[in-house]
Amino acid sequence: MRINKLLAVLLFGAIAFASCTSESPILPRGDYDGGILISGEGSGAGTGSVSFVSDDFETVENLIYKKVNSTELSTYLQSMAFDTDRAFIVVDNQNTITVVDRYSFVKEATITEELATPRFMTVADNKGYVTNWGTTDAFVAVYDLTSYEFIKKINIGFGPERIIESNGKLYVSHQGAYGSNNIISVIDIATDVVEEITVSDRPDEMFFNNNGQLVVLSEGAVQYDASWNVIGNTIGSISTINVSNNTIVSQLDFASGQHPSLMVLENNTIYYALSGKVYAIDIDATSLSTTEILTAEGYLYGMEVEGNSLFTLNASFTDLSTLNVFDITTKAKTQTKSVALGASKIYFN
Repeated sequence: MRINKLLAVLLFGAIAFASCTSESPILPRGDYDGGILISGEGSGAGTGSVSFVSDDFETVENLIYKKVNSTELSTYLQSMAFDTDRAFIVVDNQNTITVVDRYSFVKEATITEELATPRFMTVADNKGYVTNWGTTDAFVAVYDLTSYEFIKKINIGFGPERIIESNGKLYVSHQGAYGSNNIISVIDIATDVVEEITVSDRPDEMFFNNNGQLVVLSEGAVQYDASWNVIGNTIGSISTINVSNNTIVSQLDFASGQHPSLMVLENNTIYYALSGKVYAIDIDATSLSTTEILTAEGYLYGMEVEGNSLFTLNASFTDLSTLNVFDITTKAKTQTKSVALGASKIYFN
């Protein structure tokens, strides 16, 4: 009987332990677990930096990298990339990629080898792929993210910007740096073979839609004479590309003189900015919208959408910028917060 009683006690204890475990809260992985990270380019008025805004908007912290590591990132903070546990902070004119824990922002490493005006980064199979304007030739630099050692360069066309990975291939938009380009580079990761897709001038933002197609926003170019007088414009567009054969299956063209920017995808809807106004179309739309969903405040320099909330950045390069949050349905502004100098990009952490 004593054995049966002991077994009963052990069984009760196991059930009680399991119950406590299932009800225990998940502990945060750091001060910045959850919430929003906002990168600011900085300017002559101050350093590039990262701001944190909590999910409930009750907490706002600026200069979090400096707060945690007692040093600054310097200008110009171009972009950030992420893997499961790390954030990679790209500062282009310093030729650095600073690696931090994405939840605590404690610095882990700095990558400096073979960088020449780095712009954007993506991570695949524990390797980092970084677009670089270069000094003579543009390239993608490849790094081992275990050792942070440089592996190789992949030469590509001039003025590369965004880079994303899908099914073993890298897709790079070539806005053109200080000039203008009109290609998307497609790089086979296994072979380094590079193909090019011609799109409209100055492609920048791009993503894969729910049909597995690559969607690219091209701003179009302003044309100048030798005295910098405007003499014309090339057409901006939203192009949808079948990546099985790298052909454009549809293209929505903007009117001459219109230069769109800041395209994002949420729930089968494409949001894009044009002249400080935000528009929305379905991913299968056959025409552009003629009615804005709202007009942003100030200098619209960054945009994201999550659910029914539209996040915009009103950038200032002399003082703190402003994050505004709008309800897409009602168009009401629900939040406004002061964030990084030269704020340009929003990341959900």
